[in-house]
Amino acid sequence: MVRGNMLPLLGRDEARPEDNAGETQGIRAADAELLDAYSQAVVRVVEEVGPTVVSVATAGGRSRFGGEEGAAGSGVIFTPDGFILTNDHVVEGAREITVTLTDGRSTAADLVGTDPDTDLAVIRVVGETLPSARFGDSDALRVGQLAIAIGNPFGFQNTVSTGVVSALGRSLRGRHGRLIEGVIQTDVSLNPGNSGGPLVDSGGTVIGVNTAMIQNAQGLSFAVPVNTARYVVSELVRRGKVERPYIGIMAEVRPVDRRLQRILKLTTASVVEVAGIERGEPADRAGVQTGDLIYAVDGRAIGSTDDLHRALAAKDDGAACTVSLLRRSSQIELAVTPRRR
Repeated sequence: MVRGNMLPLLGRDEARPEDNAGETQGIRAADAELLDAYSQAVVRVVEEVGPTVVSVATAGGRSRFGGEEGAAGSGVIFTPDGFILTNDHVVEGAREITVTLTDGRSTAADLVGTDPDTDLAVIRVVGETLPSARFGDSDALRVGQLAIAIGNPFGFQNTVSTGVVSALGRSLRGRHGRLIEGVIQTDVSLNPGNSGGPLVDSGGTVIGVNTAMIQNAQGLSFAVPVNTARYVVSELVRRGKVERPYIGIMAEVRPVDRRLQRILKLTTASVVEVAGIERGEPADRAGVQTGDLIYAVDGRAIGSTDDLHRALAAKDDGAACTVSLLRRSSQIELAVTPRRR
C-alpha cells in the first residue's frame, strides 16, 4: 500500500470544492449587483411614471341582463392640463367616465375622441400642472430590452409588471376588422384592468399603450406603439376622430391559379375582388366595376384587403393612386383618388 502515490491522482490543475468557494461567491455577488441594478431601474421608473397613471371607470349602456354595463381600465396623463390616453374599448359607449388619480382623487372626465381602428382614445379631466408622462420613440426599440407595464386598475394605485420586448412589428386585428400595424409584443404579464396603461422603457418614457393579452397564453401581451399613438392623439385632439383614405368598395379575397399568377407576374396567391361599390365614391367615379380583381396599387402587390389598406394609407392627401385590375380577360389601370373618412 503506497499512500504517497494517491495524492498526485487528483492532478495538479484540478480544483477542489474549497478552491472554488471564492470564485462562486464572486459570481453570486455579481448576480446580486445586477439584480439590484434591475430593481433600482424599475423602482425609478415607477416613481417617475406611476403618478401619471390613472384608473378609468365607465358607466354606459344596458347589459343583456337588464343592468347597467360598465368597464374599468387604466390610462396615462400625457399633458399637464389633463389629456389622458387610454383604450377605445375601455370607454366605448360610455355615458359617464370617472378618472381616479394615484392620490385617491376622483373626477369626471370628458371624451375627446376615439379611434377603434387602433383601439386608442383620448379623454380629459380639468386640472392644472398634473403629472404627465413623456412619450418615447417606439421605432428605436430592440428585442430583448426591458419593458415595464404600469396600470391603475380599479383605483388600487399602481400595479407593475416587468419583462422584455419579445417581438416587434406584429399585426393585431382590431375589433372592427382593420389591422393595427407595428404592434409591440412583450412577455409582460398584464393584470385585469391594465388595458390603456402605459408600457414604459428603462428611461421612464412611454413606448406603447397596453391593449391586449392572449387568454390561456401565458406571457403573450401586446401594446400599440407610441409612434402610432402620437399620430392618433394629434388627430383626436384636433378633430375628435381619425380620418383614413377610403375609395368606397366592398372587397373579398379571391385565390388565383398558378397560370394567372405567371401571366400577371403576381407575387401573391390571391387578389382582391370588388364585391360591391358605393355610388359616388372614388372607386365608382374612377370606373371601377363590381367583379374587378385588384392585384396591385402603385405597383405594390395586393393579395388581401389588409394589403389594400396599407397601400391606400401610404398615399398623401389628395394624391391619386394607380389601381391595376383584371376585368374578365383584360388588364386595366385606373387612377383613383382616395378621400379621407
